[in-house]
Amino acid sequence: MMKRIGAAGIVAALALTLSACLLTPGKFVSALDLRKDGHFTFAYKGELSLYGITQLAAMDKGNDTFKPSACYDYDTPADTAADAAAAAADAAADKPGDEAKATDDDTFGDPKERPCTKEELADQKVAWEQNRKETAEKKKKDLEEMKAALGGLDPTDPKSIEEFAARLRRQAGWKLVAYKGNGLFDVDYAIAGKADHDFIFPIIEKFPTTNTFVQVLRRSDGTVRIDAPGFNANASGNPMGQAMGMGMLGAMGKGDMPKPPEMDGVFTVTTNGQVLANNTDEGPQADPAGQKLSWNVNVRSTSAPTALIKLAN
Repeated sequence: MMKRIGAAGIVAALALTLSACLLTPGKFVSALDLRKDGHFTFAYKGELSLYGITQLAAMDKGNDTFKPSACYDYDTPADTAADAAAAAADAAADKPGDEAKATDDDTFGDPKERPCTKEELADQKVAWEQNRKETAEKKKKDLEEMKAALGGLDPTDPKSIEEFAARLRRQAGWKLVAYKGNGLFDVDYAIAGKADHDFIFPIIEKFPTTNTFVQVLRRSDGTVRIDAPGFNANASGNPMGQAMGMGMLGAMGKGDMPKPPEMDGVFTVTTNGQVLANNTDEGPQADPAGQKLSWNVNVRSTSAPTALIKLAN
């Protein structure tokens, strides 16, 4: 029963948090080159995961078979009368007087398990069927909410997932989108532009953009701020980390919760502009393109990559 409740709770929590923790990186290499005239190129190659969605949508399918619960005889303790008498005698030897009398009164054992009667089994099955019906109705409602949050994607339908991949391939920059199964895609994305406006990655048609991997934000003073909140699972700006920290997903049904993809990659920024600030370990390094900033992104990372670069006036 607790397993069924845990699985249903996770699916319900997913419906509430989908827009906040939908996409996550897996193994990847990503690079941003920013010229001081504002032109830039950005690339991301590797894994893209719809975190746990296909697994969560398929959860709790093992409850289609009725399994009776144990029945107990509460009038006959599991301990024998001899065991109870011996325990009372030992207690009396150690604690004379009133204390022995108190121990004498506390000789109740656990209830004894026994075969269930036909009536009890029938009652259990009726309750199980009612619970299964209610669970199925709730899961259907949760799935519809999930599909709405996913822009019409049905995570239980392989054709729908392929339609999602085709939708990505239609967008500019997506050179490769190949579905590997279990919500995991191999992708190759590359695009060029000018930083006279903000740029974020990824942007997916019909999808919320609350969990961006990389943000390139142009300021009015000629500087560009680069943030990569999606490249650190532990960072406060990463919605997946926030959801896990609040226990919205991780605290429920831990044994059933699908493991997130392992985040393991490298993010580099090259520029011939002036690096005003960054949080790399080594700081700017000389590079044929000017200067290079590099971050190793993995489970040991403590903060999301960030940098501030001054462009030409």
